[in-house]
Amino acid sequence: MIEAIELSKLYEDGTLALDGLDLKISVGEIYCLLGANGAGKTTTIDLFLDFIEPTHGRALINDVNVHEDPLQAKKYVGHLSENVKLYGNLTARQNLNYFSLLGGVEAISKEECYDVLGRVGLPNRAFEQCVKEFSKGMRQKLGIAIAMIKDAPALLLDEPTSGLDPKAAAEFVETLKGLRDQGKAMLMSTHDIFRAKELADRVGIMKEGHKMVEMTRDELINENLEQLYLEYMRSGTETVQ
Repeated sequence: MIEAIELSKLYEDGTLALDGLDLKISVGEIYCLLGANGAGKTTTIDLFLDFIEPTHGRALINDVNVHEDPLQAKKYVGHLSENVKLYGNLTARQNLNYFSLLGGVEAISKEECYDVLGRVGLPNRAFEQCVKEFSKGMRQKLGIAIAMIKDAPALLLDEPTSGLDPKAAAEFVETLKGLRDQGKAMLMSTHDIFRAKELADRVGIMKEGHKMVEMTRDELINENLEQLYLEYMRSGTETVQ
């Protein structure tokens, strides 16, 4: 569903942001990319969204080459950024309706809006509340509702739990687990080692544009992911696996 094949990005200033990334995310799977700032996580997501052009390799969503046919690829993907851009003077329902129309979804009823907003964990009182009054956690939930209303089979999540308090982060993780149960394929970049181990079916550790290692949920059961991450951060990129 989401696949990178030797995906690379070299910027004009000589910065190699991503070097030959290979990964494949299937239906009903969550893949977490762990890494420090500058590791290549956001570059990876930007390439899948066709925000930037790859230097080499391919980014595929539902077998569609994102760079060759971006409009077709975008039909299959929803996106949630670290800081969701919303209209503060509009209510949650109005934002959801507006962005669904932008995404090519036909006009949706109030009842359909309420159903989606409820499924992401927003309280009923917030449905008709102006978004400028929302906490960050509530904004993130509205952001995932906007991604969900499109009913795209793939979701790209860029640091979605950053800045959330523990309760909001835990609620957000439960929302993502529910989406996985619905068969969504999700690629999530994160600094949050605890959430990655709790949530991911597979984890890839990134450093300086390289995927250093990839491990499955079963492989992580007896691993100290924090210690493993720190070991790779201290090592050179020649240890890529």
